[in-house]
Amino acid sequence: MGVLSTPLIDEARAIFTELGYEVESVGSELRAERKWRIVYISEETPTTVDGEADLRCFVADPERAPELRAELLSLEPDYDWAVMSVESTGDYEVLHPEASEGLPS
Repeated sequence: MGVLSTPLIDEARAIFTELGYEVESVGSELRAERKWRIVYISEETPTTVDGEADLRCFVADPERAPELRAELLSLEPDYDWAVMSVESTGDYEVLHPEASEGLPS
């Protein structure tokens, strides 16, 4: 029998819940809220975004995360964003736009 893995979006839900956010599904994305902060979480890189999404988190596996960060840097979106690199173990690393270029690949 093969190993079953949890979808990245479900891993992100668990991580944000553990961080104290209230998380709900909104279409194919998640909406996480804590205090005044609302973060939209997705596995997709949007080309457009609605006006409410000022903070975005994009979830990717460790192999894809640096590439996704580079894509977002080239798109220069007008919202704050980060990429969450999620391991199959549930461990994660957050890649910010301001982070150094020497990220592990």
